Amino acid sequence: MTNSTGGEQLRARPPRRRGSAVKGSGTSWPLALAALVLLVLAIPGALLVAPGFRGPDAPAPAPTPPSWQQAPATLSAPQVLATLQPSAPTPVPAVVAAQVEPVLKADGGGTFTGMVQDALTGQVLFDRGGAEGRVPASNLKLLTAVAALRTLGPDHRFTTKVVQGPAVGQVVLVSGGDVLLGAGESRPGQTMGHAGLATLAALTVQALQAAGTTGEIKVLVDDSLFTGPALNPNWQPGDVEAGEIAPVYPLALNSARFDPAVTTGPRPEDSAKAAAEEFAGRLRAAGAGAGLTVAAGVERSPGGAQTTGAVLAAAESATVAEQVDLMLQVSDNYLAETMGRMAALATGRPGSNDGATAAATAELAAAGVTPDAVKLVDVCGLAMGNQVTARQFTDVVRAITTGADARLRAALDGFPVGGLSGTLDTRYGDATTSGGAGLVRAKTGTLNTVLALSGYVVDADGRLLVFSFIGNGLTPGAAGNKVALDRAATALAGCGCR
Repeated sequence: MTNSTGGEQLRARPPRRRGSAVKGSGTSWPLALAALVLLVLAIPGALLVAPGFRGPDAPAPAPTPPSWQQAPATLSAPQVLATLQPSAPTPVPAVVAAQVEPVLKADGGGTFTGMVQDALTGQVLFDRGGAEGRVPASNLKLLTAVAALRTLGPDHRFTTKVVQGPAVGQVVLVSGGDVLLGAGESRPGQTMGHAGLATLAALTVQALQAAGTTGEIKVLVDDSLFTGPALNPNWQPGDVEAGEIAPVYPLALNSARFDPAVTTGPRPEDSAKAAAEEFAGRLRAAGAGAGLTVAAGVERSPGGAQTTGAVLAAAESATVAEQVDLMLQVSDNYLAETMGRMAALATGRPGSNDGATAAATAELAAAGVTPDAVKLVDVCGLAMGNQVTARQFTDVVRAITTGADARLRAALDGFPVGGLSGTLDTRYGDATTSGGAGLVRAKTGTLNTVLALSGYVVDADGRLLVFSFIGNGLTPGAAGNKVALDRAATALAGCGCR
């Protein structure tokens, strides 16, 4: 059927089927929702995968370090003590006493004596029983240092030699007073181990090769330099057992220690033979490729070699000055006893304990220190029978610091520094003594009932003061006694006592 109206021909629309989707119809929303869900789920995955395509993130910039960790733009001026001026004011004795008296108190039993002097003039600034003889403990090593430096000289060295033995095939290790020998190679920059047995053995093998020597070698040892008892009867058996001291010989490794790093506990009972046995082992190793063998065991040379055999090799110790410094810094008893005996030999006395004590007393007088009331039964200070006054110690420190004998200046570096070195390294750390840290330089002394401190300090006005404080009859282990000594020395360091 057609409709002619409007000049256009129209076609009838077919009927719509049920369920069919037509564009723009409301039935298309489930597909859109599904697409939205897939998109939401894909975003986190894309974020996880994306770094793999674009590489790692750039590292965060490092934070700027604080100013105290940054390199300085300029170097600060060195901080050193000002040059001593003789014109610096001398402290007033009454003011010094007012500073020292309240702090120099015993913790429990016992008493302290003390003396303070002006180093340049000798004027006494403090005196509490300064003329009273006291057990000085290791402060006695100051007297031994003076004796060694005066008789031997700061630059003297001890020589350990190897010589031809009295019979064919024998070599003799001859002691020369060096008890700081090392087992290995010589270490020229060190005091302990300056001369090494491995080096000495290598030189010996070279000499034997040059002489055409082959076959078996027997090692002997000559330690006849020292005489008299090797173990002082004035030493307590407990101190020997604890390793404070050992029988004294003129030849030893590590100051008669098995290990230089272990300074407590047992020591070799015969340090000379122990050193000779070590030398024999080093000689055996050095001679293995040179047609030389070394017999087992070491014997003493009958009657001493007396240096009559041809010298095959020699090694020199550190200087006396260097050894004195070590002795004072660590308070080495064995080294002190050796130094005393070597000083005795240098003055024509026997190398014995009696010779050592006589030499120390004589050199005290020669250095201008009155030896009245001095009683010495050893030269390391381990014995309780020694007697020295605080006045004599201040006179000794004056002789070292400002006296006429310039050789004694070599001992200055040996004084431990409060809070920094040697036997004072762990002291001067609390609020009452920290003012003396780095300023107080003093030799310590410690026995069960004895504490001592003798040394020097520059006061707040630039005046050099010398002091000695000695406690006897003290309560063993009482913590306040060392603090009392340190407080007294600290008071001097901060003293503008006018």
